[in-house]
Amino acid sequence: MAQTKKPWSGRFQKATAKDVEKFTSSLHFDCRLYPYDIEGSIAHAQMLAARGIITRAEANKICAGLKNILRDMDKGKIKFNQADEDIHMAIERELTKRIGSVGGKLHTARSRNDQIVLDMRLFLRDQTKEIIGLISSLQKLLVKLAKAHKNTIMPGYTHLQKAQPVLLAHYFLAFEEMFSRDATRFADGKKRIDVSPLGAAALAGTGLPIDRRKTAKILKFAEVSKNSMDTVADRDFIAEFIFSCAVTMMHLSRFCEDLVLWSSEEFGFAEISDAYTTGSSIMPQKKNPDIAELVRGKTARVYGDLVAIMTLLKGLPMTYNRDLQEDKEPLFDTVDTTKNCLMIFTQMLANTKFNVEKMRVAAEEGFCAATDIAEYLVKKGVAFRQAHEIVGRIVAYCLKNEKQLSELSLAEYRKFYKGFSSEIYNVIKLEKIINTRKHIGGTATSAVAERIKEIERKTK
Repeated sequence: MAQTKKPWSGRFQKATAKDVEKFTSSLHFDCRLYPYDIEGSIAHAQMLAARGIITRAEANKICAGLKNILRDMDKGKIKFNQADEDIHMAIERELTKRIGSVGGKLHTARSRNDQIVLDMRLFLRDQTKEIIGLISSLQKLLVKLAKAHKNTIMPGYTHLQKAQPVLLAHYFLAFEEMFSRDATRFADGKKRIDVSPLGAAALAGTGLPIDRRKTAKILKFAEVSKNSMDTVADRDFIAEFIFSCAVTMMHLSRFCEDLVLWSSEEFGFAEISDAYTTGSSIMPQKKNPDIAELVRGKTARVYGDLVAIMTLLKGLPMTYNRDLQEDKEPLFDTVDTTKNCLMIFTQMLANTKFNVEKMRVAAEEGFCAATDIAEYLVKKGVAFRQAHEIVGRIVAYCLKNEKQLSELSLAEYRKFYKGFSSEIYNVIKLEKIINTRKHIGGTATSAVAERIKEIERKTK
């Protein structure tokens, strides 16, 4: 088969080596951008016609050809040729094949440099919307779980040591806050994605009388880029998007870490449905939280994508360099990984049961009421540092005598501070501890209920 003639072959005396074609081709991964490439090309052709750079008839013929190509690509009818280098050239070759030499007019007043930035921005605009939607679904589930567990008491942890009792609902809402920040981070990043690059051409713009605002309007961009050199060199929006995904993955990973621990026999706080766990090939008794572990593991993958894009960009001279071809694979990997993890994690969480009784028993153990005893003493006028020391000695006494705080007699309490009264037994009740924290952001039932109402009002 004869080699496909390159669109840039005019100054070259030799055909491109086959190994060079294979090495430099990006078609095998940027082919997924074809809907955006065609959308951008149609808008570009319409603008060229509006400005009289090509005729209306030529533009109509080009647009009709592009729409037919889109339909055929959607059906998988078009086979790609590695010699085309990238999706832009593949579409242009197919267009020229179908409508003749007028297809060659499509590339007037643009370069693949601004064309690829356009495709990526259109792609990321859609992906950002989809990811925000997936995060929103997870947030709604977390609120639903919070409402279902508004009276479930569990031990809160610091340093993986039992610290203070909290509501399980408060725990769920903690992650709702994290994912809320993620959603706003993506929405804010979308502002910097939503900028039309078309017209920057190779790096200096074009001498032809184009209308960049018209193209931006057709493609529904919020604004037009202000500097042609920056436009073709800019991949900040990609780095920022991957960073936002990395933070979201980090939040998923932290949640998964807890679920892995909680589903163990040692904790027994949660049971993930059989449909979202796997078994062992050798140990018949095993039920492994593999989904949670894989989400945790895939977080490292997205971190790697972020490092890859930042390293790719750090040493590039202005403006466009072929290195930038390497921005797509880490981006596509990040998009696919983040979306898949959000989807499967939400399903898994919706199919997880929480052991209310076991959580309560765990909250009653481990001296989780210690801080409340110290605060009880503060209310009696004891300086906090002194109160802290008194309660520390009480805990040491309990450990030595294998007792819980609720098992101490009033006489035993008074060995450490004579001002203790029988009121102390009410102070250390779990419901009392929970409901004293009724300030904004606290774990009291009333505070949690109010926060749920605020979230629901905001999302209506």
